[in-house]
Amino acid sequence: MMEYKGYIGKVEFDDEADIFHGEVINLRDVITFEGETVQELRQAFQDSVDDYLAFCAERGEEPERPFSGKFTVRISPELHQKIFTQAKMSGKSLNRWATEVFERSVSTANGAS
Repeated sequence: MMEYKGYIGKVEFDDEADIFHGEVINLRDVITFEGETVQELRQAFQDSVDDYLAFCAERGEEPERPFSGKFTVRISPELHQKIFTQAKMSGKSLNRWATEVFERSVSTANGAS
């Protein structure tokens, strides 16, 4: 992964085309980039982000920023009650409890302890 101005790019290598290609993954707008070398790829990523920001400015629009920290999850009423109860039993708000569960899950998935 690559990071520039808060935007995160995910990179893959196309063995048949012999080229790196990537996409900004932490927003809904589509920003892509490609390069034949790591240096070209890094420059293309930064240029694509800069072009996106300039395009938004030209149109007088606010660029989409990487995630606000708020999201809605639809779950069953039964599961909602269970996690609310777990949070209360832990002496935490539902938001704090869920954040800690998500943090543990991401840490485990990334191999951290």
